Amino acid sequence: MSAPNPVLRSDGISMSFGSFNVLSDISVSVGTGEIVGVLGPNGAGKTTFMNLLTGALAPTAGRVELLGRDVTRLDTAGRCHLGLGRTHQVPRPFLGMTVFENVLVAVTQGRDVPAADPIATAWDVLDQTGLAEVANRRGETLGLLDRKRLELSRALATDPKVLLLDEIGGGLTDVEGDALVALILKIHDRGVTIIWIEHIMRLLMQTCTRLICMAEGRVLADGEPKDVVESEAVQVAYFGAAA
Repeated sequence: MSAPNPVLRSDGISMSFGSFNVLSDISVSVGTGEIVGVLGPNGAGKTTFMNLLTGALAPTAGRVELLGRDVTRLDTAGRCHLGLGRTHQVPRPFLGMTVFENVLVAVTQGRDVPAADPIATAWDVLDQTGLAEVANRRGETLGLLDRKRLELSRALATDPKVLLLDEIGGGLTDVEGDALVALILKIHDRGVTIIWIEHIMRLLMQTCTRLICMAEGRVLADGEPKDVVESEAVQVAYFGAAA
């Protein structure tokens, strides 16, 4: 699906490791203000796709555009400074630093334009994500939900225009998942465009304005969430059987 005036776009990107093709000719554009969900079975190429969008990998073919600029050969830090934030599937906090220090590093190092008051900005992010009460705890002491919140906090602290979430809902209880959905919708309400890769379809259906299903390194379906999940091709690819 083509979005008018896309903030993030992939144009025919492919990725191969030797003779093994992971992604083939992926063209996706995301418009301002969308919440786009990406789902698919294991091995569909979802995380590789995210790594190509963020600059962790360089495609073997095709190009990536961010805010109208070709960033195909720009590294992760450069894309972050342009306004592309991401979380990782496995949270990666600085374990020996406090929650506040983790976020302060992102505020001071991840922005193109420095925050006028880095300390106040870090506190504002922690207030948004519900971590202010544990700001002085070391990263290594946090449980899974708070580590995921800290991962999200560090991404938000870079002041992203586009935020990519990589299976941030994995391992959470239903109650924790609902809390995560509420937080993501609140972030979206502040004007952030979101792309969310997730296995838990319930979470995507509660948040996304558009859904992309990938299978075997290709885009299988792209459109309204209800239409995508009811597609027979998606049912077969994702659930292993026709509806």
